[in-house]
Amino acid sequence: MVKKEEFLRETGHNENGSVSRSDFPPNFVFGVATSAYQSAKIVECHDMYKAKLEGACKQGGRGPSIWDAFSHIEGKIIDKSNGDVAVDHYHRYMTNRFRWKVIDSIFAGEYGGIAEILFRESYNYFYEEDIDLIAKLGFNAYRFSISWSRIFPDGLGTKINAEGINFYNNIINALLERGIQPYVTLYHWDLPLHLDESVGGWLNKQIIEYFAVYADTCFASFGDRVKNWITLNEPLQTAINGYDVGIFAPGRRENARIEPYLAAHHQILAHAAAVSIYQSKYKDKQGGQVGFVVDCEWAEANSDTIEDKAAAARRLDFQIGWFLHPLYFGDYPEVMRERLGDQLPKFSEEDKKILSNKLDFIGLNHYTSRFISHVTECAEENYYYKVQEMKRIEEWEGGQAIGEKAASEWLYVVPWGLRKILNYVSQKYAATPIFVTENGMDDEDNDNLPLHEMLDDKLRVRYFKGYLASVAQAIKDGVDVRGYFAWSLLDNFEWAQGYTKRFGLVYVDYKNGLSRHPKSSAYWFSRFLKAGENKKGKEE
Repeated sequence: MVKKEEFLRETGHNENGSVSRSDFPPNFVFGVATSAYQSAKIVECHDMYKAKLEGACKQGGRGPSIWDAFSHIEGKIIDKSNGDVAVDHYHRYMTNRFRWKVIDSIFAGEYGGIAEILFRESYNYFYEEDIDLIAKLGFNAYRFSISWSRIFPDGLGTKINAEGINFYNNIINALLERGIQPYVTLYHWDLPLHLDESVGGWLNKQIIEYFAVYADTCFASFGDRVKNWITLNEPLQTAINGYDVGIFAPGRRENARIEPYLAAHHQILAHAAAVSIYQSKYKDKQGGQVGFVVDCEWAEANSDTIEDKAAAARRLDFQIGWFLHPLYFGDYPEVMRERLGDQLPKFSEEDKKILSNKLDFIGLNHYTSRFISHVTECAEENYYYKVQEMKRIEEWEGGQAIGEKAASEWLYVVPWGLRKILNYVSQKYAATPIFVTENGMDDEDNDNLPLHEMLDDKLRVRYFKGYLASVAQAIKDGVDVRGYFAWSLLDNFEWAQGYTKRFGLVYVDYKNGLSRHPKSSAYWFSRFLKAGENKKGKEE
C-alpha cells in the first residue's frame, strides 16, 4: 500500500497550494465543454406540457441517434429520463407565459409552417444566451459537438440537412462575435440510429466511409471559421460501455471478447480517415488542426513490486495505449496483443499508411486516479477488466480514501494524478501538444436542498484549484499543454445516470423554466481568469 505523506512529499504535490492565471502561458486556452446530446436533451419541463413536447428533438431535420433509442429502453437510465425534449434549445425564446401560449397554438395546428421558424429561432436564441454567459465568465474557448444526425439524418451522407448546417453556422458565428474560439468534436457518442440498425454501426467497417463523408462535409461547411477539430470523443467508452458492459448505447454485451475491439478498431480508422481528408484537402487552405480525444484514469502502482508496476503499466496501455499506440507506432500495445491474441483486429499495410498521419494535438479527458495492484483472479465481471489482471484500489495505506468523494461512485478528487498522466502522455507519444479537453466533478441532484446550498459548490472549487495547479506543474515539467476545458458548462443529461448527477459550473433548474444559476465554481473561475487580465496575485 502507498503511504500518503511520503508519496505526496516525493511527488511535490501540495494539497493546500494556490494557483493563478499567471502560472500559465499568456496564450493558454481556457474553455468550457458540452456535448450535443447531453446539453440539448434536458427533459424536465413543466409536467403539463411534457406529453406535447415529446418529439421536439426531431425539429430542424435531425434524425434519431442510438441514444434516442437506448434511453427509451426500460431500466437503462437510472431516473427513467430520456432525451426526447430539447426544451432548453427550442423553448427559451419567449417569456414563459407567452412561450407556452404559442406552443399550445403550434400543437393545435394554428400556426402551420411558422412553427418550424419559431422553433429554429428559439433554438438559436438559447445558444446565444449561454454563449453570452461563457463570455461573461471570461472563457475564451468553447468545446461542443456536432450531432451527426443533424447533418445527415440517416448517417449515410447522401443528403445534407441544410437546417442543421445553418444551426451550427449560427453557433460558430455567435462564438466568434464574442471572441470565443470554437473547438468542435465531430463524434460524441450519438451515432445516427439508422447506421446502427442498417449496417451494425461501429461493428461494420463501412462506418469508416460514412464517417469520412460526414467529416468532409463539416470541414467544408465550417472550416473557414473552425480551426480546432476533434474527430472522436473517448472511443474507449463507446467500445467498452457500448459493447461489453452494455450501460451505454447501443447497449450490447453479447460478444464481449470480440465486439469492443472491433468497434475500437473502426473508430481508430475513422479518425485516421478524417485526418487524411483534412490534411489533403483543407489544411493548407484553412490552416486548422485536428486532434483525437482519449480518456484515462491515472494508474499508480500500489507498491514497488515488479508485479504491481507491470499491472499499472498494463492498465495504462489498456486505456490510452489502445488508441494512441496505433497512431504513433502502427499497432496496438504489445501487452494487448499478448493477452487478447486474435480477438484484437489487425491493421493492414494500407491502414498503417493512413494511421501514420501526424496528430496535431492529443485531447485528454481526465477526472480521477487509482492505485493498481496485480491480481491473478480478477473480481471484475467484464472481460475487458478481467484480462488486465489488475485491481483498482481507492485507499492509501491505513484505509484513508485516495481523495474526497464526488457524487459518482467512481470519481475521487485526486489532483496529483493529472500531472502524472500529462507527463506520461508527453513522454510516450512524441511530446505532442496536449489539451485537457474535459476535467470536472459532479454533485448529487437533491430536490430537498434549497437553491443557495446547491450553488455553493465548495468541493468543486477545491477540485478545479487542485487540478489546475497540477496542469501548471506539468507545464513547468516541460509538458506542452496548450489548453484546459472544464466539464461542463451546464448541468445536463449524464448518460446512464440521467439527471441524477450535476457536473455543471452553472446550475440548471429543471423544474422552473430551465433557468440558469452560476455556481460558486463559476464565479471562482471568472475571478481566476479576470485576475490574470488584471495582473493581480494568486486567486484564492
